Amino acid sequence: MMLKEEQEYHILKKEISFHTSRSGGKGGQNVNKVETKVEIIFDVNSSLILTAAQKTIILKKYPDLVDGTFIKLTANKHRTQLENKQDAQRKLILLLQKLLKPVKKRFATKPSKSSKEKKLTNKKLRGEKKTLRKKFNDF
Repeated sequence: MMLKEEQEYHILKKEISFHTSRSGGKGGQNVNKVETKVEIIFDVNSSLILTAAQKTIILKKYPDLVDGTFIKLTANKHRTQLENKQDAQRKLILLLQKLLKPVKKRFATKPSKSSKEKKLTNKKLRGEKKTLRKKFNDF
């Protein structure tokens, strides 16, 4: 799934569907007449370009992004339906790339010598402050 954006869309084209509706915002009378808002729907389970492992990753790890087995994205930033359609396609490709990017494994590191020394000096300073605040009962 790491191809160029155009190639990925060409493959995805068969697996996505679009729904249009009227959107608010800029456009004047055009807003009331033309359906410029675009919703793109991608069915994860019936996808041919995703492997079974990739499908499970998307469905299990990111259930908040998936509605059942569908990924739904909307675009209504632009004034024309065509631009919003292209924007929605771009969003879907970027989202799929982000979701399927392997997560780097974290390795535990030890604190450096200087950070340990800094921590100790700060502790000593704090302790000295507190001893200075104590009332002296020697008098």
